[in-house]
Amino acid sequence: MRRIDYDTEQYQDYARGRALSEPQLRTWISAFEAVLPERRPLVGLDVGSGTGRYTPALARAFGPVTGVEPSVRMREIAQAQSQHPEVRYLAGSAEDLPVPSGSADYALMFLSWHHVQDKPRAVRELARVIRPGGRLLLRANFSDHHPRPWWLAHFPRGFEADASLFQPLHEVIAMFTSAGWRVAGFGTVTEPSAGTRADMLERLRLRTLSFFAQLSPDELAVGFDRLEQAVAADPDAPAPVFSEPLLTLERCQ
Repeated sequence: MRRIDYDTEQYQDYARGRALSEPQLRTWISAFEAVLPERRPLVGLDVGSGTGRYTPALARAFGPVTGVEPSVRMREIAQAQSQHPEVRYLAGSAEDLPVPSGSADYALMFLSWHHVQDKPRAVRELARVIRPGGRLLLRANFSDHHPRPWWLAHFPRGFEADASLFQPLHEVIAMFTSAGWRVAGFGTVTEPSAGTRADMLERLRLRTLSFFAQLSPDELAVGFDRLEQAVAADPDAPAPVFSEPLLTLERCQ
């Protein structure tokens, strides 16, 4: 996997390229609500919070949230565009969380696990900051449980290149369960459509997905040419939906 330096790449377009509609956001918050404790408020962490596309919504639904993000540029955008009275953004990473031990009721990692360089250290660090009985919401892709978005098939090596970014599910589970976690649930969430196929193409052109950094310039050119031809045949059709994995882990007592 080629690492992405979000301080020099993607940060200018990330919020637009990864924007969520209100129905999509509500779908995810409802999915998180279903696996979190019922009491309120809950103290949360958004680990790999990026430009803060989930952080304020988590605060509105559950209580105070700390967004933890290593990229200076991404944090700057979050602080300017994703504000909420119960949200703060701090420098840090999954391996080095800037909060006290046992201070969080839950943490969300939304498509950030594959960026973590030292995963065993991150597992231990998450166990340090989440209280016993607390939850980790791991929205990650897994090489053997891949959502296969509709546009991926148009790119050379599309599925192969994307799946190579991710661990198999059993490997992730083994890392956590060997360090004092248990699996509290695993399922999929189906977002509402992201708009029309043409809308989705415009966002994909911003190349704010890790997948695009793994392809050569020629592969990108071929893929976007194929995708543009496919979308041109019916640009106003709703973008197809797909189911996305959500693994919930509980910090053992």
